[in-house]
Amino acid sequence: MIALPRAMTEPTPALSTPAAAKPLADGRRNLFGMDRVQLRDAFEAMGEKPFRADQVMQWIYRRGIGDFEAMSNLSKPLRERLHAHFVVGTPEAVAEQVSRDGTRKWGLRLAGGNAIETVFIPEGDKAAIEHTAGQPRYRGTLCVSSQVGCALDCSFCSTAQQGFNRNMTTAEIIAQVWFAGKQLHCDFQNERDISNVVFMGMGEPLANYGAVLPAIRILLDDFGFGLSKRRVTVSTSGMVPFIDRLREDVDTALAVSLHAPVDALRDELVPINRKYPIRELMEACRRYTAGKDRKSHIVYEYVMLDGVNDQPALARDLAKLLGNLPAKVNLIPWNPFPGAPYRTSRPETVKAFADILRQKGIVTTTRKTRGEDIDAACGQLVGQVASKQKNRLRGIPVVSQ
Repeated sequence: MIALPRAMTEPTPALSTPAAAKPLADGRRNLFGMDRVQLRDAFEAMGEKPFRADQVMQWIYRRGIGDFEAMSNLSKPLRERLHAHFVVGTPEAVAEQVSRDGTRKWGLRLAGGNAIETVFIPEGDKAAIEHTAGQPRYRGTLCVSSQVGCALDCSFCSTAQQGFNRNMTTAEIIAQVWFAGKQLHCDFQNERDISNVVFMGMGEPLANYGAVLPAIRILLDDFGFGLSKRRVTVSTSGMVPFIDRLREDVDTALAVSLHAPVDALRDELVPINRKYPIRELMEACRRYTAGKDRKSHIVYEYVMLDGVNDQPALARDLAKLLGNLPAKVNLIPWNPFPGAPYRTSRPETVKAFADILRQKGIVTTTRKTRGEDIDAACGQLVGQVASKQKNRLRGIPVVSQ
């Protein structure tokens, strides 16, 4: 058993309201890093009416326009001031891969030279659903990253093996969505294109709460991407205080990377469990859905590892754990990576596990692996991380402002 690191035994930092986007090296600020409140404040500081900020948001997020000169309902002096103070900046695309099933993965280089990965998963088996003005149109889910690497050290996850470099900014998170929309030739005013955004890429989203929260607000804002709360999903390994804060702040869909129904096993698979054990995690999940309508539930993700967590007894333990909660279980075939000590559970084992859960009244699905041939499947995203934290359990960085 690995000794519990000091950073995991210290109190969680106090939560606070996220600060506005920090200036870039040239003094300008990336508009992707500012939600509507922050952008209105910035415009008022320039002596402009707040509604001008709303207009700029609509140009960027509802029309996909990042060129200030093309924002025709803004005066020339205002456009000049925007050029002087702001930028609409996306990461550099360094790689693109397209899977046989239509899944697309982009490698995006960030400031400092690190690269992260963003994945678009089309609905069904075909990537293009129609053509408009000679360009293919898409519909599907975008999986975004929130950190460069990850510090949580989940033993079955390829991302965790890269170590941790830094948290991503709000601008870098939102730029992934805007970039993907442009690459897919999306109609930015039509939510059918990128219909869902999931924080299931590289990193633990709730460990970067101060950047993730304004990013979610931009995704939900009618002047932003205009997605509904049910179409934005935050996945967490179990950072309990931030689950509570998320409910208070934006109340999006929630997915929990559970992977084991008992502490002894989960301690090994998901080491954050040593700080927030299953009992505390389940209490937070209960609070998250309390008072919501009957359709509200939490998705519990469970990667299937041959001979490790796929035994019938553990299925019964899982059913007992979730029996009185609004829950859905998503069984995930494990996706191999070099040097990993695990094997993927056999299909008949996964089916038997699912059958036990269903017999106990637990809604259960088995995820169809997408993008495996381009290493874009669950747990396979790695990017290029110049790790500052090779011993990943030495500290879990938590940013709340």
